[in-house]
Amino acid sequence: MTIVPLVTTSLATAWAISHETMLRGWSMEIWIGVTLLLTIASAVALTPPTFLALVYGYFLGWIAIPLLFALNLGAIAIVFVLSRFLQPESVRNYLVRIYPQAGRLLNRFHQNELRLIFFAKLSPILPFAVANLFFSLAGARFRQIIAGGTLGMIPRTILAVWAGKEAQDIAYLLEHPNEGLATKVVILVLIIVSTLGMGYFFKDRTTVSE
Repeated sequence: MTIVPLVTTSLATAWAISHETMLRGWSMEIWIGVTLLLTIASAVALTPPTFLALVYGYFLGWIAIPLLFALNLGAIAIVFVLSRFLQPESVRNYLVRIYPQAGRLLNRFHQNELRLIFFAKLSPILPFAVANLFFSLAGARFRQIIAGGTLGMIPRTILAVWAGKEAQDIAYLLEHPNEGLATKVVILVLIIVSTLGMGYFFKDRTTVSE
């Protein structure tokens, strides 16, 4: 779920570069249909949504935002439904039996579901499908996953669409997605905020409570 998106992204990059003229001729109806297919692909870890936001931003500009939000939320919902077949409660019980300390981590997670999901989704580097599967298996409520996922994806999605919209050449954009000082600074800030946010809620608070 981490390696496969790298392979498919490379293949998609080569395809998009060689078919730029065709992509520019797509109607909104085609983009909507493609978005539905890519929603499924993102749910099963074939296409990273952030990469798709770059491409959508390049071809559609700001009108791509609603499509990308629908794609993200749809993929989150699909992962949540599919995770039910893995029997999350049995997985958690087995994990706690093998690693008793996991019980404390799960308790902290459940006490701060929304904020932890928000900080995790804020990071541009955490694998999309892996994070969603973890939340589902950890027992997060669907409403919290959707709410936290929505809030967290807004900054990185807007950043990716903006980078795509401002690019002059799709080949250069896809080969250098983080080009530009402003983009690099924002990405670094998102990673730092995400890391500090998750670290704060998972740190041991025993001393504080005492």
